Amino acid sequence: MRDLIIIGAGPAGLTAAIYAGRFKLDTLILEKMSAGGQILLSPSIENYPGFPEGVSTFELMDKFKKQVEDLGLGIEDKEALEISSNDKFYQIETQDKIFEAKAVIVSTGAKPKRLGVKGEEKLIGKGVSYCGTCDGPLFKNKDIVIVGGGDRAIEDALFLANYAKSIYLVHRRGEFRAARILVDKLKGYSKIKLVLNSIVEEVCGENRVESVRIKNVNTLECSEIKCEGLFVFVGIAPDTGCVKNLLETDESGFIITDQAMRASKPGIFACGDCVSKSLYQVVNACGEGAVAADSAHKYLLKQ
Repeated sequence: MRDLIIIGAGPAGLTAAIYAGRFKLDTLILEKMSAGGQILLSPSIENYPGFPEGVSTFELMDKFKKQVEDLGLGIEDKEALEISSNDKFYQIETQDKIFEAKAVIVSTGAKPKRLGVKGEEKLIGKGVSYCGTCDGPLFKNKDIVIVGGGDRAIEDALFLANYAKSIYLVHRRGEFRAARILVDKLKGYSKIKLVLNSIVEEVCGENRVESVRIKNVNTLECSEIKCEGLFVFVGIAPDTGCVKNLLETDESGFIITDQAMRASKPGIFACGDCVSKSLYQVVNACGEGAVAADSAHKYLLKQ
């Protein structure tokens, strides 16, 4: 029996762990992949306070992890499959073990959304990618298409420009949602061509991506872009399968919390990209992690 189990070791979960360690709570962190979470898919962070020149995401998350380990907290490489409860504690089921805790912080993050168009599923790993940092070097001197208009799409376009021969940046609107400072940087890259007011209709190719069929949403005119890769950055979907039958979520599956990061069940708290909110950034995920741990500590004191 643990005081607290934190599910997920992204920025929110690791921050929660730091505070839990300082509260001297008997805490365990479960992480199904690598400590650091979804942000590791981006090569660097330019808007994290204290780093005016930007900072490597791997470097920053490695420091988070070291701080947790220095407090004596362990991270187990296990995926939480389901959380259940009785009147006194919660059970977290993994593939080979069941853990018990008096309180739980859910910081499971989110995963990239897919376009849901013909050919996409078939060609994942065969030219279709959701991570520029992971797969960029595979597309050296090749023509690629990027879909998206937020910070992540622009950041990865700038990163992939170091490898690709040419980049077509497709966005369904006439303006980008990304920070203006990022959009302005696009002007310095002649190899990045903007394809605005357009959507991807189909990913074409038999064994590899060969082209992308797009449609202009204003004129309804269709065209085809020859390419060898498609990178998709159109938002995130919450990774909340382990709590889908336990906690209240919004229509998209994000966990609903109050200002103290309390979820709909007493003793369960949530933070980070799995939570319903208006801004998904590392800096506020960290703040939410701190609040969640503080709320969990106060909850445990009352039990």
